[in-house]
Amino acid sequence: IPNSQFPIPNSQFPIPNSQFPIPNSQFPIPNSQFPIPNSQFPQYIEPFVGAGALFFDLQPINAIICDKNELLITTYQVIRDEIDDLITLLRQHTLHHNATYYYQVRAFDQSTTYASEPAVVKAARLIYLNKTCYNGLYRVNRSGHFNVPVGTYRDPLICDEPTLRAINHYLNQHTITILHGDYESALSQVPPRSLVYFDPPYHSPTKQNFTSYHADGFGEADQITLAATYHTLSQQGVYCLLSNADTPLMHELYADYQITIVTANRAINSQHAGRGRVNEVLIRNW
Repeated sequence: IPNSQFPIPNSQFPIPNSQFPIPNSQFPIPNSQFPIPNSQFPQYIEPFVGAGALFFDLQPINAIICDKNELLITTYQVIRDEIDDLITLLRQHTLHHNATYYYQVRAFDQSTTYASEPAVVKAARLIYLNKTCYNGLYRVNRSGHFNVPVGTYRDPLICDEPTLRAINHYLNQHTITILHGDYESALSQVPPRSLVYFDPPYHSPTKQNFTSYHADGFGEADQITLAATYHTLSQQGVYCLLSNADTPLMHELYADYQITIVTANRAINSQHAGRGRVNEVLIRNW
């Protein structure tokens, strides 16, 4: 999607990479293939924001970002509201980082004091773990505890201060609503001709794609419900774009829309055969 289709001064906010390398937001959208047919969107909405790759690429001036992962949304809010304290804590994590320290920080959410900790402490922990864990993977177990082993990086960039400050500036200069909740909570009142980008946990018939971003999961029934929401918004004149795995179910659910198969690089999968270059789909209603 070409940035020029949005009336936004992208060059003022050079955000080179998302701060949150969460796999379902690393989708390689081939911008030149999908020119948006309207340059004045009332609103951009990303109900499964994850790492916000497309959100930060487009940098809309009026947007809603939402995710069911409360800690992730807390982190976005902390970057917006408590940037100096966040950077101070990330510098401390950088100084102390080693494998032993990593596992101590990882286990902190199981302590009796974790729930009462300030939001900035929780946000700094999330960024630290995500920058130093295996393959930058975000995954939790059924109890909601982060369970990814430590990575083997020689010198991980834990405190990317220029990027964090650029994100802070962008979030504070524009009308960006940050919501915690189910994707439907971001879609209660969508103005016609807005753009909604769905980047849900990908459909995985074999459940081997490591996409347990929250303890509740996102199963096949959820994919079917999401498709119904996509259809409803389409009937209301909302531009919809969705990325997902290239599976028969996706082709069946979205048979009435434009489906483009693209190739993406995937480093995260429980089976070696599922890593590397894999086919995924982009589904649009224009």
